[in-house]
Amino acid sequence: MYSARVRFLAHRHILASRWQADFDRVAVLGNDSQGHQGCVNALSWANDQLLLSGSDDRTYGYSSWKYAPTNTEQVSKSGQWIRPSQIPQTIPSYLVPPSTRDTEPTYSTFTVCHIRVACMSASVGGDGEVQVHEFEAPHACTHVLRCHENRTKRICTEESPHLFLTVAEDGSVRQHDLRMSHSCYRGGCPPPLLSVDFELSTLSLSPLTPYQFVVAGESEYGLLFDRRQAGRFLLAERGAVENGMTYCVRRFGRPTTRPEGEPRLSLRREHITGSRMSAANGHQLLLSYSGDAVYLYSTLDPVDADDMRRSVRDQDEEMSEESRDAYSRVPTVQPQRRYRGARNVATVKDVNFLGPNDDFVASGSDCGNLFIWNKETGELHALLEGDATTVNVIEGHPSLPLFACSGIDETIKLFAPVSCGRPSAFSRMDQAGRILAGNARPSMGFLQRHHFAALLARLDVEDAETECNHQ
Repeated sequence: MYSARVRFLAHRHILASRWQADFDRVAVLGNDSQGHQGCVNALSWANDQLLLSGSDDRTYGYSSWKYAPTNTEQVSKSGQWIRPSQIPQTIPSYLVPPSTRDTEPTYSTFTVCHIRVACMSASVGGDGEVQVHEFEAPHACTHVLRCHENRTKRICTEESPHLFLTVAEDGSVRQHDLRMSHSCYRGGCPPPLLSVDFELSTLSLSPLTPYQFVVAGESEYGLLFDRRQAGRFLLAERGAVENGMTYCVRRFGRPTTRPEGEPRLSLRREHITGSRMSAANGHQLLLSYSGDAVYLYSTLDPVDADDMRRSVRDQDEEMSEESRDAYSRVPTVQPQRRYRGARNVATVKDVNFLGPNDDFVASGSDCGNLFIWNKETGELHALLEGDATTVNVIEGHPSLPLFACSGIDETIKLFAPVSCGRPSAFSRMDQAGRILAGNARPSMGFLQRHHFAALLARLDVEDAETECNHQ
């Protein structure tokens, strides 16, 4: 037992050290007739050799490959790593065709996820449906759930072959149990875990603390809910409660003043586009704010009662009736760190931890580059070209120093550390100053086009699919 523990820690240490090396693009998925025909909105690693992807073409795909070294542990122990020439071509196995989702072009696939322990995947999209497919027969849909009343945006799986959570723009989070059948058309859907009066677009939980989850969306706060408390207060359909604030245990906000000299990049009310709870420690949280930056929080940070009461009293005096919400008196946690440089205005940017110990923070950007920061110092660790236009999603491999990214392009890029002795052709660290300055500069013409296109999309106007606004 002790020997196995030592080997495990040594393996993690070697993997962590590889994240300090220079990364290079080692493969491009979908640059053939079997690839996606639209923006790639979603990525999820099902296992070490299977990557799931979802797209605006209303399909989701499975990409698989085999590594040249068959024993990755031996490779890690030797301190060496695979070079690009050693990585064979990844093979897109198949795409679940558009016929499995609604045929309307505005109904994109927003998220696709592996249901842990089971050989199944779940996807959600603009039609509000949740679909479940088996890996063995991907074209056969085993479950279709229509519990949400608006576009369904994210899935969070648990350590169960039957349970997973979804969040939608109807402001609700639902837990789905594949063992329980019901009719969505007859009002037979189970009540949601929670329902708020604003649109939600992101949901996150950690496998270390699955009883807690964070939601965020068209609000300047992320909300932490604890299911150990929520269950005893859910009394009616749509989560109607006598005192809903009881089970929302924390809010996550930002300082009310923007750093001096930083312009406001977005014309919209600032909101949160992405969230991620740490799988390595269970308490750290990332929130990505549209028009601002990425912030790091901890659910363990204490909230001083006197300061909290003063803060709430001041906020209540300043808040208009329109902006007042049911959670305004929930203790608010301030960020530990801020990661700036990426531009999050044009499309919906996710955010993620990278590395075996979640030592790095990653985000896409409107400039087509992906940013990787050192979590502890906040310094920029890597700046890589990931897309011709915009990078939206970055997903790290579950066990290797390898990550995938996607965005407006119809392809998926894979990056890994290489030992070729020369800088990556896709590194932009030498241009970091110019890129950061450009990302900090407001572009009013672009913002006006973006918000007009977003308005058309909300009105379901055809051909409003500019800049991947269906995300």
